[in-house]
Amino acid sequence: MKLKPACKQFAMLLCLLTLSACVSSSNPDYRAMVQQEQAKIAQWRDLNGAQRITILGDLIRSDELDSLVDKGLAANPGLAQTLLTLKIRQAKYRQTKGARLPGVSAGFSALKEEDQDDVYTGTATVSWELDLWQKLADGSKAASKDVEEQQMLYQSARDTLAAEIMTGWLGLTSAKKNIAIEQKRIDVLEKTENYTRQRYGSGLGTLEDLDSARSATASARATLEEYKETLAQQQRALAILLGDPDVGITVPEYYTDVIVPLADLPEQTLQRRPDLKAAFLAIESAGLNADVAYKDLLPSINLEASLEDIASTPGSALLTSPVWSLLGQLTTPLFQGGQLKAQARIADLETAQAFEAYRETLYTAIQEIEDATGLERSLGKQQAHVETALAKAEDTLVQYQKSYRQGLSGMLDLLTVQTQTFDLAIQLNNLKYERLANRVTLGLALGIGAK
Repeated sequence: MKLKPACKQFAMLLCLLTLSACVSSSNPDYRAMVQQEQAKIAQWRDLNGAQRITILGDLIRSDELDSLVDKGLAANPGLAQTLLTLKIRQAKYRQTKGARLPGVSAGFSALKEEDQDDVYTGTATVSWELDLWQKLADGSKAASKDVEEQQMLYQSARDTLAAEIMTGWLGLTSAKKNIAIEQKRIDVLEKTENYTRQRYGSGLGTLEDLDSARSATASARATLEEYKETLAQQQRALAILLGDPDVGITVPEYYTDVIVPLADLPEQTLQRRPDLKAAFLAIESAGLNADVAYKDLLPSINLEASLEDIASTPGSALLTSPVWSLLGQLTTPLFQGGQLKAQARIADLETAQAFEAYRETLYTAIQEIEDATGLERSLGKQQAHVETALAKAEDTLVQYQKSYRQGLSGMLDLLTVQTQTFDLAIQLNNLKYERLANRVTLGLALGIGAK
């Protein structure tokens, strides 16, 4: 018994649908797996004095700093490259969308042979691949996810740059204060050196004491030059971040207070982080590309309609009375040495790889938040201890200066106390900078971004 044409078509379609079910991707539910990973995170511990903020600029109230951040976001060359990458992804997405639309082409040719009339041919062709398995749609969706991923990476780059400018600006204050402390150390050492020289000239002091005083002063001057160069390097580094090596930067004399950002619930915090969003979008894009790879194993249907006009003059060949034809083509891959199946397997593995990359990004985010919160507590305690130590050292220094002038203590004892006092002052200044800069780092880790 012979099947009717309609029955044959139905049977063929049924076979194709069955075939499509057999070659679908077997990737696990990565969305559920991501939710399971996030559910493992314990709630962050609250910090004393923490406040809720919406953008990084709220951490430090400074119009000058806001201006520098705006300048960096507009002119930094690295950020500009990331933006161009985003625009390239957007263009590629438009390219994939165009693949789903019919293609139109036109042609014109002329044939001239000896002892024969000239022949002119005009053609117009419309071709279209039926997206029977939604392969082209999946490819377009994957490109869309790539665009969204790059948007998140661009936002992450903006946030990171803003944080770097803020910490760089705080670093200038730290370097300037270290210079002031070291200059004060030199002033004290010079006074001690002059007094020791006077004592030596009057026969009350020794040459060893004078040499020790001179050595301490010279060492402090060397350290001062080091601090000055550190400040200059930090200014140059900040200028590069701003995208203008010749920019003039005013160095603040005193630290501007930095707010301690409030940590929300883990799920709220992680949803704000653009790097995590980008990592999840990479999983979705890889999954769609895997679907496309499996659908490459299925048959494809292409339709082509063409118009052709042959005439003896160019004007008559411009499709004035064309002959049209319609062609439908069904093609299916039979044997390509296992290349298509291997490509599908590769796509599955790349999706699994994207999930592991997400896990790595997630764990890094958790570590950054916990490290920053722990460091805030630790630096606060360290600062309190060093402040106490410095106050005691300053009192001791006053006593040793009196004792030395009275001849009750030696030069080495005085220099030791002086060194300890100013070293503690430098240590305290560095701790203040680290604590303020860490608050910016904490804000960034909590997903608080630039405006």
